[in-house]
Amino acid sequence: MEENFKMVAKTLFGFEEILAKELLQLGAQKIEKGVRNVSFYGDKGFMYKANLGLRTAIKILKPITTFSVHNENDLYNAIYKMPWENYLSPKGTLAIDATVHSPLFKHSLFIAQKTKDAIVDKFRNTTGQRPNVDLKFPDIKINIHIDRHQCTVSLDASGESLHKRGYKTATNIAPINEVLAAGMILLSGWDGQCDFMDPMCGSGTILIEAAMIACNIPPNLMRKEFAFERWQDWDVDLFEKIEASLLNKTRDFHYKITGYDKAPSAIAKARENIKYARLEDFVHVQHEDFFKTRKGGHQKLHMVFNPPYGERLNIDMQDFYKNIGDTLKQNYPGTDAWFITSNLDALKHVGLRPSRKIQLYNAKLEARLVKYVMYEGSKKQKYMK
Repeated sequence: MEENFKMVAKTLFGFEEILAKELLQLGAQKIEKGVRNVSFYGDKGFMYKANLGLRTAIKILKPITTFSVHNENDLYNAIYKMPWENYLSPKGTLAIDATVHSPLFKHSLFIAQKTKDAIVDKFRNTTGQRPNVDLKFPDIKINIHIDRHQCTVSLDASGESLHKRGYKTATNIAPINEVLAAGMILLSGWDGQCDFMDPMCGSGTILIEAAMIACNIPPNLMRKEFAFERWQDWDVDLFEKIEASLLNKTRDFHYKITGYDKAPSAIAKARENIKYARLEDFVHVQHEDFFKTRKGGHQKLHMVFNPPYGERLNIDMQDFYKNIGDTLKQNYPGTDAWFITSNLDALKHVGLRPSRKIQLYNAKLEARLVKYVMYEGSKKQKYMK
């Protein structure tokens, strides 16, 4: 049996808890939460599984060594000594990504350059040949992380960020990151056991992520490539076995997932993405202005959306957020409504008291994921039943 090794899943701020829960459900060992990351243990098959199946991970790293550094020579010498022939051929290609949190080193690009020099020099001195840098499709992508005096060298198992699921053919002016969308839906507690709506659906990201959660479809099945497919120990048979086992766990969904948007171009893009994701049986979108709609029927509705923040769209934010509150209050009884915004000032104009507020980041913008519970009848009536 293949040995378990340590891996690190990187995520967005605020998603550490749900990522740890996802890892536990997938079968990871020794799970430990950090800040914007969760470390865990598993074997090579589990590394494939984590990349295919985690909704809130941005990247899976496989640490291969850790050492102390006090200056650039320490870094160069330690990297030079590593057995790079185990990971890369002399004529192979590499890319290096560095993050630095240390008073000793100021520039991550310099650290990446120094690492590249050490690896190239090692190959040139021992084989007479040297690997080249390829930023787009390298044979191995190396991650250098320096925290004060500690340097960790990892192989990047994912390659491109895992939010690039592979189902998006079209986007709109301010598309939401797929990992952020999935994390919001999981934080909202939606489990596919009622109707779901995104009333400002844009190009359909939240709807697609919701459908994949409802049906337990692995989020990264449509990715063209993972970085580990170029590694020397790539095992295509094992990968296909893992893929098949995840697909066997998909489930039926018996409710409706609906999206509205008042821009016809957004609806066209959403339809295209939903079709490409092969989810037309589960997700339906229509050209509607949310503020002119009302909920049909008495069944429970779970709503998650990403309204404009005023960053890129020129609208009166106070009015807009007041309309969100009024529409929810008057037209959507029996609804749990969640939305994310970085416009904390406009949030005050919703006119409803949120039952939950969770701090997140949308790109670099500090944001809040808020929940409003719209009761059937009055709140008082609900408790008198």
